[in-house]
Amino acid sequence: MKVTLGQYLASIRNDRKMSLRQVEEASGKEVSNAYLSQLENGKIQQPSPTILNKLAEIYRIEYITLMELAGYLPAAATRSEGQRHGRIATFAEHNLSPDEEAELLDFLKHIRSRKRT
Repeated sequence: MKVTLGQYLASIRNDRKMSLRQVEEASGKEVSNAYLSQLENGKIQQPSPTILNKLAEIYRIEYITLMELAGYLPAAATRSEGQRHGRIATFAEHNLSPDEEAELLDFLKHIRSRKRT
């Protein structure tokens, strides 16, 4: 299941412990809290590149990632089964504790073991 732009933005905002209003203030009111809420809930799926750039600056994340998720750029090169993708891990932008990283790795191992059976 692919992560949507809205899910990704909500996840990053929550990781940064920012409210919708705090993001609005950090953007100099370029991104209203109502607009961001609609983005995160999937009601708006392709915001302007200007909005994406502002959010990338606020969250200190890759602008290219947001452009890909919004559909402006093609996803990273298609790869064959088993080939490493070379992209940043899904949770790379999150500030995970060592315990959280270990839990994610355990969960990944669990998911992969289910696929084999």
